Amino acid sequence: MSKLWIIPAITLLALLCACSQQQSPSPESKEASLQEDSFVFVQGGSFISTMTNYAGHGVSLSDFYIGKYEVTQQEWMEVMGGNPSLFKGSRLPVEMVSWYDAVEYCNKRSIQEGFEPYYVINKETPDPANKSVNDTLKWTITPNAEADGYRLPTEAEWEYAASGGRLSQSYTYSGSNTADDVAWYWRNAGDRYLTGDWLWPVIEQNNNRTKIGGGKRPNELGLYDMSGNVREWCWDWYSQGDAGGGIYRIVKGGGWIGDVSNNAVSFRGKFEASGYGPDQGFRVVHAVRAKQRISASANP
Repeated sequence: MSKLWIIPAITLLALLCACSQQQSPSPESKEASLQEDSFVFVQGGSFISTMTNYAGHGVSLSDFYIGKYEVTQQEWMEVMGGNPSLFKGSRLPVEMVSWYDAVEYCNKRSIQEGFEPYYVINKETPDPANKSVNDTLKWTITPNAEADGYRLPTEAEWEYAASGGRLSQSYTYSGSNTADDVAWYWRNAGDRYLTGDWLWPVIEQNNNRTKIGGGKRPNELGLYDMSGNVREWCWDWYSQGDAGGGIYRIVKGGGWIGDVSNNAVSFRGKFEASGYGPDQGFRVVHAVRAKQRISASANP
């Protein structure tokens, strides 16, 4: 009697395996799904939000895709190998990365995924446009506008996306007029909600740190953490309108260390390109034609 269940059990197991094989997506479709889920399409146009530095300036942008989340440590490790972050966690945003590190990541990820690198990196010739006395690297980085690889957003692209693009409601922060709805910053990024004045010893004792992406509300486009968590590198020099160079590169969005004012879409932060810290990360952009190539390769 004890053997009578064996044949039905084997039959049931075979049916379950067959169903599992039919329902499980192929590696290609999984990759396409991941790509679709990790980037947000931003329809180009002129600035609607009144809470940006570009409002009323007649600035128009083309369509682009931008990361839904800040680049994670897992994504960084898959491309770069190691993990420089102070706060370790595969789903946490990567930090302790310089502007140069972010540019190298963009190129290496592009190559890894079959795209043409967007940047031409010359580490031998100091960039004459870099006026910093502290930056010992001064790599000369030249964009290739015809390439379809990953890149850093321009400040205008970042503000346009953070403000909600064509769907903008002109919020002060990315997705709300209330910072705590959408931002991780010094008051709420630790064990308890802090009040009073900004004091580093209090912040440190409160175990403030980075958070897993997506823990706060998204903005109008479905983008997360464009206010708070880590500050994000942009392509531009800090000097407004000085495309020819400067001392600092732009960082946007505020971070877990910073005050609430830093989380405003319009806030312009700055660091030397070689600088890095535990609240400095980035997200990537790529062109529409690159996204089309991903879709085409996933659906021959």
